[in-house]
Amino acid sequence: MKRILTFAIIIASTYTAYSQSLGYNDLGILFSKDDNYGTARFEAMSGAFGALGGDISSFGINPAGSAVAIKSTFGVTLGNRNTTYTAKYYGNTTETEDDFFNITQAGGILSFDSAHNSDWNRFALTFNYRLKSDFEGLFSSQGNSGQALFNEHPDDITNQFNNGQEQRFLNSTYGESSIFEMGFSAVHLNKLYAGASIKFHNFSFGQVTKLYETNEDDSNNTLNAFNVQDSYFEGSGVSFSAGFIYKVNQSFRFGLAYETPTWYNEVFEDSNLNVFDPNDSRYDDWVGYTEISATNQDTDVNSGEEFHSNIFRLRTPSKLTASAAFVFGKQGLISADYTYKDYSGTKYRENDPFFIETNQNFDNDFKGTHSLNIGTEWRFDKMSVRGGYHYEQTPYKNALDDDNISGFSLGLGYNFGNVKFDLSYTNSENNSPYHIYNSPAVNVNPIELTTDTSRISGTITFSL
Repeated sequence: MKRILTFAIIIASTYTAYSQSLGYNDLGILFSKDDNYGTARFEAMSGAFGALGGDISSFGINPAGSAVAIKSTFGVTLGNRNTTYTAKYYGNTTETEDDFFNITQAGGILSFDSAHNSDWNRFALTFNYRLKSDFEGLFSSQGNSGQALFNEHPDDITNQFNNGQEQRFLNSTYGESSIFEMGFSAVHLNKLYAGASIKFHNFSFGQVTKLYETNEDDSNNTLNAFNVQDSYFEGSGVSFSAGFIYKVNQSFRFGLAYETPTWYNEVFEDSNLNVFDPNDSRYDDWVGYTEISATNQDTDVNSGEEFHSNIFRLRTPSKLTASAAFVFGKQGLISADYTYKDYSGTKYRENDPFFIETNQNFDNDFKGTHSLNIGTEWRFDKMSVRGGYHYEQTPYKNALDDDNISGFSLGLGYNFGNVKFDLSYTNSENNSPYHIYNSPAVNVNPIELTTDTSRISGTITFSL
């Protein structure tokens, strides 16, 4: 009689052949990610504000920019993100789409003229909250590699189900990272702008992956295997930033800003990826949850699911941004920002033996990246038209050029006087491989994943 057997197993480790969850190296890169959320004007010009200043969000690129604002300003931004995932796996293409609304920015600049006869003629205090990255996402894929990784049933280990028929994979992520920033800036003789800030970073990230395998033995009996991995991380950190803008003349200005690494002193992990031995918090014995049932038997065996908690430290890279801008009176402007960020400097707690290999991987497999943001704005009476382009290299040394991120932005603004309203549209796309099975010993092609993200933002700004 033909039999259909089913088993589900929630296991294991980011190092096993059956793992699909992000490893610690990938997580370090993910928590370093910055998607340049900000005001609609900022986003419409692809965030190229390092030498311009004046906008609330420009403070996040170069803290000197706040003193450019002559009036005190307050603004809030509502954003919508739409992402389309296209997953190709062994000849099959699966497309999924998600859509989210969020408050992506809220803050203000308090601008003051100097009360004394001083060469420092204006200073500003700034506070701003902004979304750094949005982790909400869902994609799926299906196909047949011809291989069977789950090829034994726990009640029938003598029979091998080595003929792969289908693999289906579902990846769901949730959470976000954000920054709250406070700082001070001042202008000297209306030429030199200088500023510094402190940034408080927070993130929460969860991931659930589900892998289904349908395999057969030589007698056409079918084994359905189901693997689930569930993990959650949250942490808070701090970084510091300083920079300057120098106005050479009315038409040309340049800027330079540096942000220190972000230090996350406590990152909390709660997952079923590994369970730590109580006698040694650094290492683990892999255990999990197993449910077994067979259609031709009255059996249903369950054992308890076991999660573990862990706390560790993380340092994400510093970044250096050089900027330049040409201003054509009140008619328009063109600006550009270049940023260098060395992802090989990402490190977990370096004196922890558990992360020795992970930290070595950062040195060996990751690199410094170059990114370029270009923006322009042109004014027609009270109406402004904006556009931009952004490009960012992938931090992975062995990645393809297609894995780099690039995109464009557009926007409009209208000045009602003390109230301004701005709209922006941004689009970016990148391609990347996603490995269902992490082990290099498993000869299965990764999913070819294309991510196309569009954002629409609206900002209302009040000036005093």
